[in-house]
Amino acid sequence: MATSQSLQASAALMIEPNDGQHSNQNFTRNRMTAGPTLSRRAVLAASAASTFAAVSLVGKTVSAADTIPCVATGKPWKTAGDVEVAGWSFAKLREMEAKLYPMATTSMMIAQGGEVVYRYGNLSDVSYLASARKSIMSMLFGRYIAEGKIDLDMTIGEIAIDENDGLLPLEKTAKVKDLLTSSSGVYHAAGSPGGNENTPERGKTKPGSVFLYNNWDFNVLGAIFEKRTGKTVFEALKEDLADPLGFEDFDINRQRMMGYENQSRYLAYHLFLSARDMARLGQLMLQGGKWGGRTIVPESWIAESTEMRFTPEQTKSKEGLGYGYLWWIPTSSDPAFKGSYLMNGNFGQFVLCLPAIDTVIVHRRAVTDEFAIARNQGKTTYEPTKVSAGDFLKIAEAVVAART
Repeated sequence: MATSQSLQASAALMIEPNDGQHSNQNFTRNRMTAGPTLSRRAVLAASAASTFAAVSLVGKTVSAADTIPCVATGKPWKTAGDVEVAGWSFAKLREMEAKLYPMATTSMMIAQGGEVVYRYGNLSDVSYLASARKSIMSMLFGRYIAEGKIDLDMTIGEIAIDENDGLLPLEKTAKVKDLLTSSSGVYHAAGSPGGNENTPERGKTKPGSVFLYNNWDFNVLGAIFEKRTGKTVFEALKEDLADPLGFEDFDINRQRMMGYENQSRYLAYHLFLSARDMARLGQLMLQGGKWGGRTIVPESWIAESTEMRFTPEQTKSKEGLGYGYLWWIPTSSDPAFKGSYLMNGNFGQFVLCLPAIDTVIVHRRAVTDEFAIARNQGKTTYEPTKVSAGDFLKIAEAVVAART
């Protein structure tokens, strides 16, 4: 670990707000003032001897907490020694970072080839993932589909999925793969907020034919996973992903089911992770599902799950996002975005995987657990300042433009 002297030389530390009622005016930015001019290497990345060092471009950096893993379960990320040697423009990364200041971003990380080339905010801060959790559910499914425990063509009727007030015969013909593409045609009220608006009349839509972002589908997938594997979603997250990938900040007791029991028997499986552990998930995808010589997620499932099943026209995405098996699929014409896929969660939770340039970008807009719980219990209608998918994709384009 770096000495305190080297930490002072490589970064200006700051604490960022994370209160669920974020105001852009609440940011306190510590600018470099008098003293020796820092080299690009010192500002952008710590040396190999200071892997934990908090670093940034223009002084907006991680808190001191990021220098020590909250839970020492994994090795820290390697940091690129010199980003310009690694193929990035220092000046253009500064331009990209300037775009973050007016936004509600609380942390961001860029890794290329498994090494950190840029960090912003507290990467160890554990917070609510919102719908970014759904892509992680897709990753969990891969192993058990390969083992034959989950069959994409099984219907929910065959798996004995039903509701307290009953599902309709047509609804029971929806297949697992229809739920994975949010096209089940089951328009029963979901047991969690979001996706209950403007739903069509029940029993009129053929399963698999129409995309409608619907939390009922996503919540039921968790129940199917548990029925077919004999594990809880949270146990599988720990055993199948967090442990083998060496998550640094994971706490299984922080994960929780939330929702409206009076609306549906299927509640949401909500996840709470740090930015640097989310980056490991993106890196795993880029590595074809392999980590430390082991296959964690079958490579065939990565290809299958990130294949576009519904176009942006069908998803009605203003950002040009198609949809696969719980992954959003960007359709940018930029060659760097070829084959890309995205975790996308409310308020500003994103993991963008760019296989064409071996890069993962993680963006967080943290909210408190208290707010997340209240929202999922229907006890608050407050909406914190968000970073939209469109905002994030503009940042991602600026990141790509910083490559030399």
